[in-house]
Amino acid sequence: MVSPQGRVLVVGTDGSPRGDAALRWALEVGAHAGDVVRAILVRPRDALLPGASFTIQPHGRVPSRDFSLEDHVAGLRIPSEATVETRTVHGDPATELVTASADADLVVLGTHRGGAVSDLVLGSVGRECVRFSRCPVVVITPEAARHLVPA
Repeated sequence: MVSPQGRVLVVGTDGSPRGDAALRWALEVGAHAGDVVRAILVRPRDALLPGASFTIQPHGRVPSRDFSLEDHVAGLRIPSEATVETRTVHGDPATELVTASADADLVVLGTHRGGAVSDLVLGSVGRECVRFSRCPVVVITPEAARHLVPA
C-alpha cells in the first residue's frame, strides 16, 4: 500500500535491544526518503484475568509506565531520511501489530529472545504477525542484530 509520500514501515518495539535492532534495521536499511517508520509500543491492558499472576509476562518486556517511546527513539539517534512516528497502544501485541499491518507496506520485528529454543520456534507475537499480517514481515534475529550494533 505505497502512499504518494512513500511507504509505511511498522516496527514493533519495546525499548529492548531486540526492538531497537528492528527499529535500526527499518531506519537504516528498510526505509528511504519519503517513507514513514511507525514505531509501535503495545502495552497490555490493565485488567487481569481471574487466576492470572502479576509476574506472568507472556509477550516479553513491558516497559515501566513512565517509559516514553518518543524519548527512547530520539535517544537512539539513528540516522535516516524517513519520517519517524511513535505510537503507544494498549492490547494484545500480536493483534495490534497485525491490525497496524493493514495500513503498512512492511512490518519489522525483533525476535522474542535469543537462545537455542528461539532459534527453533519464533516467539508468539512474531509467529502471529508472520501468519496474519496483511503485508510482508521482516524478522531481525539475534545474529542479524549483532551486525546492527553501532561501533
